[in-house]
Amino acid sequence: VQLQASGGGLVQPGGSLRLSCAASGFTLDYYVIAWFRQAPGKVREGVSCITSSGVRTYYADSVKGRFTISRDNAKNTMYLQMNSLKPEDTAVYYCATAKSGLCSSSDGYYDYWGQGTLVTVSS
Repeated sequence: VQLQASGGGLVQPGGSLRLSCAASGFTLDYYVIAWFRQAPGKVREGVSCITSSGVRTYYADSVKGRFTISRDNAKNTMYLQMNSLKPEDTAVYYCATAKSGLCSSSDGYYDYWGQGTLVTVSS
């Protein structure tokens, strides 16, 4: 069972990145999917979540209107499209899943975690 995150990098303020997280060893169909981030010196925080059905999505206030979470169950992959990036978005981003239909902002709720991908927003 593995989650492989990718897509991080260095981007200028106002730019965009799309993070991907590919699952292997299990199928995502019945799993809720979430993205968390941890900035230097700060605790890990929930960024976004999408229910197993894909019907409901949730976003932290700090990213609403700029980030979009999605899932492609056929590819067993989840995504986080990040637009209008700000320096305060700089962090290591983690994907996570839980075998549940519902989202939670608590990182202890999630069973599987990706290794993290670094996003740096700087000019």
